[in-house]
Amino acid sequence: MSISTALPAAVPQHFPRQIAVLILVVVACSFAGNHVAARLAFENGTGLLLAILCRSGVALAILITLVIWQRQTIRLPAGTRRWQLLLGLLVTIQSLCLYSAVARIPVALALLTANSFPIILALLTWALGGARPTLKSAALMLFILSGLVLALDVPGVLAMEGDVGANWWQGIVFALGAATSFAVALWVTDHRLSALRGSVRSMFTMLIVFASMIVAGFAELVPGGMNLPAATPGWLGLGALVLLYGGAFSVLFISVPRLNMARNAPVMNMEPIATLLFGWVVLEQMISPAQMLGGLVVITGIVILTLRKSA
Repeated sequence: MSISTALPAAVPQHFPRQIAVLILVVVACSFAGNHVAARLAFENGTGLLLAILCRSGVALAILITLVIWQRQTIRLPAGTRRWQLLLGLLVTIQSLCLYSAVARIPVALALLTANSFPIILALLTWALGGARPTLKSAALMLFILSGLVLALDVPGVLAMEGDVGANWWQGIVFALGAATSFAVALWVTDHRLSALRGSVRSMFTMLIVFASMIVAGFAELVPGGMNLPAATPGWLGLGALVLLYGGAFSVLFISVPRLNMARNAPVMNMEPIATLLFGWVVLEQMISPAQMLGGLVVITGIVILTLRKSA
């Protein structure tokens, strides 16, 4: 059964750039706050699966409302179902990995590591027959990686000779897993599902994430994954992450046709900076000046890489 398709609407006019940038700044800060709230929730007993279930449930409700409002068809074209399923599973893995990283290492470092996905996407596209990265792009990738090494204080960690603890290594592996799964998800979206309307594609993706969390919870695949918060700060963190993610998701999806993302998308790369600030204020997580410099290098490199692709 499908929802009837309305007549094509007129292309909406873009917001003035100052308004578009302000909206994207608010959205980026809200996504940053969502991750900090998630860490607060995890520190107070909230289960990983429960957090993702609540977040994806709110996003799914928003997308269903949007699809109905736009009167979009929900019938998937022939040959896209398995790719849509794969996309949903990839985003599920990305969500699990990112929140697992956030629960183990400083939130800003988890986000910086996960934001290395443009490098993985460029290499994956090349490996699968796409354009080979130019020398300038390769140099930017090395620039980003050098900043990431500095931000994670890899030389200092190696010098500690094992004293850093298992959580640090697990957190970095999970963050890299989030970056990899997200890069593959973007490739699938661009090369196998580009014909689908964004709201419909995202609705099915969130439906798969939501259903996966329910199945994983009943199967007890993650010990304590569905635990309720054990203290008031945990409930506050869970409520905040749902509200911040749901609000940012709604604003971004509703406003994106008027935001001129080809020009303004790099603004979203301020999310790790906002995460650093919120992590310091809310969680008292501090990183060294050298790590801050490394984070700035990573963000600068990603912004330049994005701008070059948008040019």
